[in-house]
Amino acid sequence: MPVTTRRLAIASAAFVVFAASSGSALAQKKYDTGATDTEIKIGNIMPYSGPASAYGVIGKTEAAYFKKINDAGGINGRKINFISYDDGYSPPKTVEQARKLVESDEVLFIFNSLGTPPNSAIHKYMNAKKVPQLFVATGATKWNDPKDFPWTMGWQPNYQSESRIYAKYLLKEKPDAKIAVLYQNDDYGKDYLKGLKEGLGAKAASMIIAEESYETTEPSIDNHIVKLKSTGADVFVDITTPKFAAQAIKKIAEVEWKPLHILNNVAASVGSVIKPAGYENSQGIISAAYLKDVTDPQWDNDPGMKEFLDFLAKDFPEGNKLDNSVIVGYGVAQTMIQVLKQCDDDLTRANVMKQAANLKDFRTEVLLPGVTINTSPTDFAPISQLQLQRFKGERWELFGDVISGDVGG
Repeated sequence: MPVTTRRLAIASAAFVVFAASSGSALAQKKYDTGATDTEIKIGNIMPYSGPASAYGVIGKTEAAYFKKINDAGGINGRKINFISYDDGYSPPKTVEQARKLVESDEVLFIFNSLGTPPNSAIHKYMNAKKVPQLFVATGATKWNDPKDFPWTMGWQPNYQSESRIYAKYLLKEKPDAKIAVLYQNDDYGKDYLKGLKEGLGAKAASMIIAEESYETTEPSIDNHIVKLKSTGADVFVDITTPKFAAQAIKKIAEVEWKPLHILNNVAASVGSVIKPAGYENSQGIISAAYLKDVTDPQWDNDPGMKEFLDFLAKDFPEGNKLDNSVIVGYGVAQTMIQVLKQCDDDLTRANVMKQAANLKDFRTEVLLPGVTINTSPTDFAPISQLQLQRFKGERWELFGDVISGDVGG
Protein backbone atom coordinates (compact mmCIF):
# COMPACT_ATOMS: atom_id res chain seq x y z
CA MET A 1 0.00 0.00 0.00
CA PRO A 2 1.44 3.43 -0.93
CA VAL A 3 2.45 5.56 2.05
CA THR A 4 -0.22 8.24 1.42
CA THR A 5 -2.97 5.64 1.09
CA ARG A 6 -1.79 3.93 4.27
CA ARG A 7 -1.73 7.28 6.11
CA LEU A 8 -5.24 8.01 4.91
CA ALA A 9 -6.42 4.57 6.05
CA ILE A 10 -4.85 5.02 9.50
CA ALA A 11 -6.26 8.53 9.79
CA SER A 12 -9.76 7.45 8.79
CA ALA A 13 -9.58 4.44 11.12
CA ALA A 14 -8.47 6.73 13.94
CA PHE A 15 -11.29 9.13 13.07
CA VAL A 16 -13.83 6.26 13.17
CA VAL A 17 -12.53 5.13 16.58
CA PHE A 18 -12.54 8.72 17.85
CA ALA A 19 -16.02 9.38 16.49
CA ALA A 20 -17.34 6.13 17.97
CA SER A 21 -15.80 6.72 21.37
CA SER A 22 -16.69 10.40 21.58
CA GLY A 23 -20.13 9.69 20.14
CA SER A 24 -20.83 7.02 22.74
CA ALA A 25 -19.44 9.28 25.46
CA LEU A 26 -21.71 12.08 24.31
CA ALA A 27 -24.64 9.71 23.99
CA GLN A 28 -24.14 7.98 27.30
CA LYS A 29 -22.63 10.34 29.85
CA LYS A 30 -24.94 13.18 30.77
CA TYR A 31 -24.77 14.83 34.16
CA ASP A 32 -26.58 17.48 36.12
CA THR A 33 -25.36 19.03 39.35
CA GLY A 34 -24.82 16.24 41.88
CA ALA A 35 -23.55 13.53 39.51
CA THR A 36 -20.08 12.79 38.11
CA ASP A 37 -18.13 9.82 36.79
CA THR A 38 -17.49 8.74 40.37
CA GLU A 39 -20.36 10.04 42.52
CA ILE A 40 -24.13 10.40 42.85
CA LYS A 41 -25.07 12.94 45.53
CA ILE A 42 -28.45 12.21 47.17
CA GLY A 43 -30.15 14.49 49.72
CA ASN A 44 -32.52 13.37 52.48
CA ILE A 45 -34.45 15.01 55.33
CA MET A 46 -35.63 13.01 58.36
CA PRO A 47 -37.10 13.72 61.82
CA TYR A 48 -34.18 12.38 63.84
CA SER A 49 -35.59 14.47 66.70
CA GLY A 50 -39.04 15.78 67.65
CA PRO A 51 -42.53 14.21 67.78
CA ALA A 52 -41.97 11.89 64.80
CA SER A 53 -38.43 10.79 65.72
CA ALA A 54 -39.49 7.10 65.68
CA TYR A 55 -39.27 7.40 61.89
CA GLY A 56 -35.61 8.54 61.95
CA VAL A 57 -34.54 4.91 61.65
CA ILE A 58 -35.74 4.99 58.02
CA GLY A 59 -32.91 7.39 57.14
CA LYS A 60 -30.40 5.31 59.10
CA THR A 61 -31.51 2.15 57.26
CA GLU A 62 -31.13 3.88 53.88
CA ALA A 63 -27.64 5.11 54.81
CA ALA A 64 -26.64 1.54 55.72
CA TYR A 65 -28.13 0.13 52.50
CA PHE A 66 -26.37 2.69 50.29
CA LYS A 67 -23.09 1.94 52.11
CA LYS A 68 -23.64 -1.75 51.29
CA ILE A 69 -24.11 -0.79 47.62
CA ASN A 70 -20.96 1.38 47.71
CA ASP A 71 -18.92 -1.41 49.30
CA ALA A 72 -19.95 -3.66 46.40
CA GLY A 73 -18.73 -1.10 43.83
CA GLY A 74 -21.60 1.38 43.66
CA ILE A 75 -24.00 1.98 40.76
CA ASN A 76 -22.30 1.66 37.38
CA GLY A 77 -19.03 2.45 39.16
CA ARG A 78 -20.37 5.53 40.96
CA LYS A 79 -20.51 5.76 44.75
CA ILE A 80 -23.58 7.20 46.48
CA ASN A 81 -22.92 10.22 48.69
CA PHE A 82 -25.99 10.20 50.96
CA ILE A 83 -26.45 13.49 52.85
CA SER A 84 -29.22 13.28 55.47
CA TYR A 85 -30.33 16.17 57.71
CA ASP A 86 -32.67 16.43 60.71
CA ASP A 87 -35.71 18.72 60.52
CA GLY A 88 -37.41 17.62 63.77
CA TYR A 89 -40.66 17.23 61.75
CA SER A 90 -40.83 21.04 61.63
CA PRO A 91 -41.81 22.44 58.20
CA PRO A 92 -39.78 25.70 58.52
CA LYS A 93 -36.71 23.60 59.33
CA THR A 94 -37.48 21.34 56.33
CA VAL A 95 -37.40 24.40 54.05
CA GLU A 96 -34.01 25.39 55.51
CA GLN A 97 -32.58 21.88 55.02
CA ALA A 98 -33.96 21.51 51.47
CA ARG A 99 -32.38 24.83 50.44
CA LYS A 100 -29.07 23.72 51.98
CA LEU A 101 -29.17 20.38 50.11
CA VAL A 102 -30.09 21.94 46.75
CA GLU A 103 -28.14 25.21 46.84
CA SER A 104 -25.10 24.44 49.05
CA ASP A 105 -24.57 20.67 48.91
CA GLU A 106 -25.79 20.61 45.28
CA VAL A 107 -27.44 17.20 45.40
CA LEU A 108 -28.82 15.57 42.26
CA PHE A 109 -32.18 15.09 43.99
CA ILE A 110 -33.89 14.78 47.37
CA PHE A 111 -35.02 11.26 48.22
CA ASN A 112 -37.58 9.93 50.71
CA SER A 113 -37.82 13.02 52.91
CA LEU A 114 -40.36 12.25 55.62
CA GLY A 115 -43.75 13.58 56.58
CA THR A 116 -46.72 15.26 54.93
CA PRO A 117 -46.37 18.76 56.49
CA PRO A 118 -42.57 18.86 55.91
CA ASN A 119 -42.85 17.77 52.27
CA SER A 120 -45.76 20.14 51.68
CA ALA A 121 -43.51 23.00 52.82
CA ILE A 122 -40.93 22.27 50.07
CA HIS A 123 -43.33 21.00 47.38
CA LYS A 124 -43.45 24.21 45.30
CA TYR A 125 -39.76 25.01 45.88
CA MET A 126 -38.57 21.63 44.55
CA ASN A 127 -40.76 21.89 41.46
CA ALA A 128 -39.75 25.50 40.77
CA LYS A 129 -36.10 24.41 41.01
CA LYS A 130 -36.83 21.30 38.87
CA VAL A 131 -35.07 19.08 41.39
CA PRO A 132 -36.68 15.65 41.94
CA GLN A 133 -38.50 15.26 45.28
CA LEU A 134 -38.49 11.52 44.89
CA PHE A 135 -40.29 8.70 46.75
CA VAL A 136 -41.37 11.02 49.57
CA ALA A 137 -42.02 9.15 52.83
CA THR A 138 -45.67 10.10 53.16
CA GLY A 139 -48.82 8.65 51.67
CA ALA A 140 -50.62 11.92 50.98
CA THR A 141 -52.67 11.64 47.80
CA LYS A 142 -51.35 14.94 46.42
CA TRP A 143 -47.92 13.49 45.56
CA ASN A 144 -49.57 11.78 42.59
CA ASP A 145 -50.00 14.91 40.49
CA PRO A 146 -47.57 14.63 37.53
CA LYS A 147 -49.39 17.36 35.61
CA ASP A 148 -48.98 20.15 38.18
CA PHE A 149 -45.99 18.81 40.15
CA PRO A 150 -43.87 16.76 37.71
CA TRP A 151 -40.83 16.68 40.04
CA THR A 152 -42.56 15.05 43.05
CA MET A 153 -43.45 11.36 43.50
CA GLY A 154 -44.58 9.23 46.44
CA TRP A 155 -43.77 5.58 47.10
CA GLN A 156 -46.05 3.97 49.69
CA PRO A 157 -49.81 3.41 49.21
CA ASN A 158 -51.65 6.69 49.63
CA TYR A 159 -53.66 7.42 52.75
CA GLN A 160 -57.00 7.83 51.00
CA SER A 161 -56.59 4.42 49.32
CA GLU A 162 -55.80 2.80 52.65
CA SER A 163 -58.72 4.32 54.54
CA ARG A 164 -61.11 3.39 51.71
CA ILE A 165 -60.08 -0.24 52.35
CA TYR A 166 -61.02 0.15 56.05
CA ALA A 167 -64.34 1.70 54.99
CA LYS A 168 -65.07 -1.28 52.68
CA TYR A 169 -64.31 -3.64 55.58
CA LEU A 170 -66.60 -1.77 58.01
CA LEU A 171 -69.49 -1.56 55.54
CA LYS A 172 -69.28 -5.33 55.08
CA GLU A 173 -68.52 -6.51 58.62
CA LYS A 174 -70.04 -3.79 60.83
CA PRO A 175 -72.58 -1.78 58.81
CA ASP A 176 -74.21 -0.39 61.97
CA ALA A 177 -70.90 0.74 63.47
CA LYS A 178 -70.66 3.88 65.58
CA ILE A 179 -67.25 5.24 64.60
CA ALA A 180 -65.02 7.59 66.58
CA VAL A 181 -62.04 9.05 64.70
CA LEU A 182 -58.84 10.49 66.15
CA TYR A 183 -56.63 12.21 63.58
CA GLN A 184 -53.52 14.37 63.44
CA ASN A 185 -54.53 17.93 62.59
CA ASP A 186 -52.56 18.33 59.36
CA ASP A 187 -52.64 17.23 55.72
CA TYR A 188 -51.72 13.65 56.67
CA GLY A 189 -54.59 13.24 59.16
CA LYS A 190 -57.13 15.01 56.96
CA ASP A 191 -56.18 12.87 53.95
CA TYR A 192 -56.96 9.65 55.84
CA LEU A 193 -60.22 11.10 57.16
CA LYS A 194 -61.28 12.18 53.65
CA GLY A 195 -60.65 8.66 52.31
CA LEU A 196 -62.65 7.10 55.15
CA LYS A 197 -65.64 9.39 54.51
CA GLU A 198 -65.49 8.83 50.75
CA GLY A 199 -65.24 5.08 51.29
CA LEU A 200 -68.27 5.05 53.61
CA GLY A 201 -70.16 7.16 51.10
CA ALA A 202 -73.73 8.08 52.05
CA LYS A 203 -73.38 6.22 55.37
CA ALA A 204 -70.45 8.37 56.58
CA ALA A 205 -72.69 10.97 58.21
CA SER A 206 -74.60 8.40 60.28
CA MET A 207 -71.68 6.02 61.04
CA ILE A 208 -69.07 8.58 62.15
CA ILE A 209 -70.36 9.90 65.47
CA ALA A 210 -67.23 11.69 66.69
CA GLU A 211 -64.11 13.30 65.22
CA GLU A 212 -61.24 14.50 67.38
CA SER A 213 -58.03 16.09 66.13
CA TYR A 214 -54.75 16.52 68.02
CA GLU A 215 -51.63 18.62 67.48
CA THR A 216 -48.15 17.07 67.26
CA THR A 217 -47.08 19.55 69.95
CA GLU A 218 -49.39 17.93 72.52
CA PRO A 219 -47.43 15.78 74.99
CA SER A 220 -50.31 13.30 75.36
CA ILE A 221 -53.57 12.38 73.65
CA ASP A 222 -55.08 10.71 76.75
CA ASN A 223 -57.81 13.36 77.13
CA HIS A 224 -58.94 12.79 73.52
CA ILE A 225 -59.28 9.04 74.17
CA VAL A 226 -61.37 9.64 77.31
CA LYS A 227 -63.62 12.03 75.35
CA LEU A 228 -64.07 9.58 72.46
CA LYS A 229 -64.91 6.70 74.83
CA SER A 230 -67.72 8.81 76.32
CA THR A 231 -69.46 8.95 72.91
CA GLY A 232 -70.35 5.24 73.11
CA ALA A 233 -68.54 4.47 69.84
CA ASP A 234 -67.86 0.79 69.13
CA VAL A 235 -65.23 1.41 66.39
CA PHE A 236 -62.13 3.54 66.90
CA VAL A 237 -60.29 4.71 63.77
CA ASP A 238 -56.81 5.70 64.89
CA ILE A 239 -55.03 8.09 62.48
CA THR A 240 -51.86 8.76 64.46
CA THR A 241 -48.07 8.57 64.17
CA PRO A 242 -46.12 6.05 66.33
CA LYS A 243 -45.69 8.03 69.56
CA PHE A 244 -49.39 8.87 69.77
CA ALA A 245 -50.55 5.45 68.55
CA ALA A 246 -48.72 3.77 71.45
CA GLN A 247 -50.36 6.25 73.85
CA ALA A 248 -53.80 5.53 72.38
CA ILE A 249 -53.44 1.75 72.71
CA LYS A 250 -52.34 2.07 76.35
CA LYS A 251 -55.06 4.55 77.29
CA ILE A 252 -57.85 2.51 75.66
CA ALA A 253 -56.83 -0.46 77.82
CA GLU A 254 -56.56 1.73 80.92
CA VAL A 255 -60.09 3.17 80.59
CA GLU A 256 -61.44 -0.29 79.61
CA TRP A 257 -62.89 0.88 76.31
CA LYS A 258 -63.30 -2.08 73.96
CA PRO A 259 -63.99 -0.78 70.44
CA LEU A 260 -62.90 -2.45 67.22
CA HIS A 261 -59.58 -0.60 66.85
CA ILE A 262 -58.45 0.27 63.31
CA LEU A 263 -54.89 1.59 63.23
CA ASN A 264 -53.34 3.28 60.18
CA ASN A 265 -50.41 1.50 58.54
CA VAL A 266 -47.93 4.29 59.36
CA ALA A 267 -48.20 3.35 63.06
CA ALA A 268 -48.44 -0.43 62.72
CA SER A 269 -44.84 -1.15 63.70
CA VAL A 270 -44.53 -3.95 66.25
CA GLY A 271 -41.20 -2.59 67.49
CA SER A 272 -41.97 1.12 67.87
CA VAL A 273 -45.71 0.99 68.67
CA ILE A 274 -47.20 -2.38 69.64
CA LYS A 275 -44.42 -3.66 71.90
CA PRO A 276 -44.10 -0.38 73.89
CA ALA A 277 -47.92 -0.20 74.21
CA GLY A 278 -48.07 -3.82 75.39
CA TYR A 279 -48.94 -6.94 73.40
CA GLU A 280 -51.79 -7.63 75.85
CA ASN A 281 -53.34 -4.23 75.00
CA SER A 282 -53.04 -4.69 71.24
CA GLN A 283 -54.99 -7.89 70.60
CA GLY A 284 -57.48 -7.67 67.73
CA ILE A 285 -56.29 -4.34 66.32
CA ILE A 286 -56.84 -4.18 62.55
CA SER A 287 -54.48 -2.47 60.12
CA ALA A 288 -53.28 -2.93 56.54
CA ALA A 289 -49.91 -3.95 55.13
CA TYR A 290 -48.03 -3.92 51.84
CA LEU A 291 -44.71 -5.23 53.22
CA LYS A 292 -43.79 -8.59 54.72
CA ASP A 293 -43.64 -8.74 58.51
CA VAL A 294 -40.50 -10.33 59.96
CA THR A 295 -42.52 -11.82 62.85
CA ASP A 296 -44.82 -13.76 60.49
CA PRO A 297 -43.61 -17.41 60.34
CA GLN A 298 -44.85 -17.83 56.77
CA TRP A 299 -41.76 -15.84 55.65
CA ASP A 300 -39.27 -17.97 57.64
CA ASN A 301 -37.88 -19.58 54.48
CA ASP A 302 -38.66 -16.71 52.14
CA PRO A 303 -35.61 -15.66 50.06
CA GLY A 304 -36.54 -11.97 50.20
CA MET A 305 -36.86 -12.04 53.99
CA LYS A 306 -33.58 -13.95 54.34
CA GLU A 307 -31.85 -11.30 52.23
CA PHE A 308 -33.30 -8.56 54.45
CA LEU A 309 -32.19 -10.33 57.65
CA ASP A 310 -28.71 -10.86 56.15
CA PHE A 311 -28.55 -7.11 55.46
CA LEU A 312 -29.43 -6.40 59.10
CA ALA A 313 -26.86 -8.85 60.41
CA LYS A 314 -24.00 -7.67 58.19
CA ASP A 315 -24.70 -4.05 57.35
CA PHE A 316 -27.11 -2.65 59.95
CA PRO A 317 -26.78 -4.67 63.19
CA GLU A 318 -28.28 -1.83 65.25
CA GLY A 319 -31.50 -2.03 63.19
CA ASN A 320 -34.46 -3.51 65.08
CA LYS A 321 -36.03 -6.18 62.86
CA LEU A 322 -39.35 -5.70 64.69
CA ASP A 323 -39.51 -2.05 63.63
CA ASN A 324 -41.58 -1.74 60.47
CA SER A 325 -39.76 1.48 59.57
CA VAL A 326 -36.55 -0.52 59.00
CA ILE A 327 -38.16 -2.68 56.33
CA VAL A 328 -39.72 0.45 54.78
CA GLY A 329 -36.28 2.10 54.51
CA TYR A 330 -34.83 -1.07 52.99
CA GLY A 331 -37.62 -1.41 50.41
CA VAL A 332 -37.59 2.20 49.26
CA ALA A 333 -33.76 2.23 49.06
CA GLN A 334 -33.91 -0.84 46.79
CA THR A 335 -36.45 0.95 44.58
CA MET A 336 -34.13 3.98 44.37
CA ILE A 337 -31.23 1.75 43.31
CA GLN A 338 -33.40 0.28 40.54
CA VAL A 339 -34.15 3.78 39.22
CA LEU A 340 -30.44 4.70 39.25
CA LYS A 341 -29.58 1.48 37.40
CA GLN A 342 -32.18 2.36 34.75
CA CYS A 343 -30.61 5.84 34.42
CA ASP A 344 -27.34 4.22 33.30
CA ASP A 345 -24.97 7.06 32.34
CA ASP A 346 -27.70 9.70 31.88
CA LEU A 347 -27.73 11.16 35.37
CA THR A 348 -29.73 14.26 34.62
CA ARG A 349 -32.59 15.28 36.88
CA ALA A 350 -35.03 14.92 33.99
CA ASN A 351 -33.89 11.34 33.35
CA VAL A 352 -34.09 10.44 37.05
CA MET A 353 -37.77 11.46 36.98
CA LYS A 354 -38.29 9.74 33.61
CA GLN A 355 -36.93 6.44 34.96
CA ALA A 356 -38.84 6.77 38.25
CA ALA A 357 -41.98 7.12 36.09
CA ASN A 358 -41.07 3.99 34.14
CA LEU A 359 -41.13 1.20 36.74
CA LYS A 360 -42.94 -1.87 35.40
CA ASP A 361 -43.98 -4.63 37.83
CA PHE A 362 -40.85 -3.96 39.86
CA ARG A 363 -40.63 -5.88 43.13
CA THR A 364 -38.41 -5.41 46.09
CA GLU A 365 -38.80 -8.85 47.69
CA VAL A 366 -39.99 -7.40 50.99
CA LEU A 367 -43.32 -6.51 49.34
CA LEU A 368 -46.21 -8.88 50.02
CA PRO A 369 -46.87 -11.40 47.21
CA GLY A 370 -49.17 -9.81 44.63
CA VAL A 371 -47.98 -6.27 45.40
CA THR A 372 -45.93 -4.68 42.61
CA ILE A 373 -44.50 -1.24 41.87
CA ASN A 374 -45.81 0.41 38.71
CA THR A 375 -45.47 3.98 37.50
CA SER A 376 -46.00 5.88 34.27
CA PRO A 377 -45.80 9.51 33.12
CA THR A 378 -49.44 9.89 34.23
CA ASP A 379 -49.27 7.71 37.37
CA PHE A 380 -46.94 8.80 40.18
CA ALA A 381 -48.37 6.34 42.77
CA PRO A 382 -45.90 3.41 42.79
CA ILE A 383 -47.78 1.14 45.25
CA SER A 384 -51.57 0.98 45.43
CA GLN A 385 -52.23 -2.48 46.90
CA LEU A 386 -52.66 -3.51 50.53
CA GLN A 387 -53.84 -6.49 52.57
CA LEU A 388 -55.75 -6.30 55.85
CA GLN A 389 -54.10 -7.68 58.99
CA ARG A 390 -55.17 -8.36 62.59
CA PHE A 391 -52.87 -8.35 65.61
CA LYS A 392 -52.81 -11.67 67.46
CA GLY A 393 -50.34 -12.85 70.09
CA GLU A 394 -47.12 -11.03 69.28
CA ARG A 395 -47.56 -10.48 65.55
CA TRP A 396 -49.81 -9.37 62.72
CA GLU A 397 -51.82 -12.01 60.85
CA LEU A 398 -52.82 -11.23 57.29
CA PHE A 399 -56.38 -11.97 56.18
CA GLY A 400 -58.46 -11.53 53.04
CA ASP A 401 -57.11 -10.74 49.58
CA VAL A 402 -54.60 -8.17 48.39
CA ILE A 403 -56.88 -5.22 47.61
CA SER A 404 -56.26 -2.29 45.29
CA GLY A 405 -57.34 0.91 46.99
CA ASP A 406 -56.85 3.14 43.95
CA VAL A 407 -58.61 6.42 44.51
CA GLY A 408 -61.43 6.38 42.03
CA GLY A 409 -60.90 2.64 41.58
